[in-house]
Amino acid sequence: MRKELSTPIPVPTSSKVDKPLSSLTRKRFYKTVGTNPNPAGGHDILLDGRTVRTPGRERLSAPGPALAAAVAREWDAQGEHIAPETMPLTTLLNTAIDRIAPARDAVISALLEYGNSDLVCYRAEAPEDLVLRQHRAWQPLLDDLAGQEGVALKTTTGILPVDQPAEALAGLRTVLERLSLLDLTAVQALTATLGSLVIALALHRGRLDPAEAFLASQIDELYQEEKWGADHEALERRKALEADVAAAADFLRLAAADQAGPERRTGS
Repeated sequence: MRKELSTPIPVPTSSKVDKPLSSLTRKRFYKTVGTNPNPAGGHDILLDGRTVRTPGRERLSAPGPALAAAVAREWDAQGEHIAPETMPLTTLLNTAIDRIAPARDAVISALLEYGNSDLVCYRAEAPEDLVLRQHRAWQPLLDDLAGQEGVALKTTTGILPVDQPAEALAGLRTVLERLSLLDLTAVQALTATLGSLVIALALHRGRLDPAEAFLASQIDELYQEEKWGADHEALERRKALEADVAAAADFLRLAAADQAGPERRTGS
């Protein structure tokens, strides 16, 4: 049985994080959208030539042009009314600036609670086909984390929780502390959506693609649906979660493109 998590982390869904403007629907108030290099660093998002502000009243500025252009496209794609739920990259950038940057240590500590009680460490005792599915999907991720980062997490079956070794949690902290602000933002978003820091880090390292990561997080749910069927609400929830994973992965890709430099940049 997984231990209850007491410390929430920011979740990149429209109902749980800062909206690009407001939680209320607003009419589009601007005509033109653009970006502009900021002399202080980064690329500002402009509406009618004016820099957009985050909900915390900071400049909405991406570190590089690829992410800035993608965020600008979200604003430009809005119709008569602004729909924040259609702007996941803007939401993640707001989250990075307003919520992750000033509370980085707290976010890392909250993520470590997921690592201490990670989905992939808690295995079914039966039936045999579910046990095999979990092992095939999850054990290679734990092996990779141990091989690449020296973080060896324990697994368990049944109802008793497992306490992870202090050195493993210290290793996870080191991994998280190495992440850039944007990467940490995406990893926390993925962890909250997937329910697993291990799966989120596997996606970040390129060990899994977004679709593979999402399926790895849904093994138990999909198994139950095969046995008992799925209702409309469950399918809609899964679709929304999968979209969140894809958006966070896109955020990672764009951030990586900006960090790579103009010779390798794509997506701008």
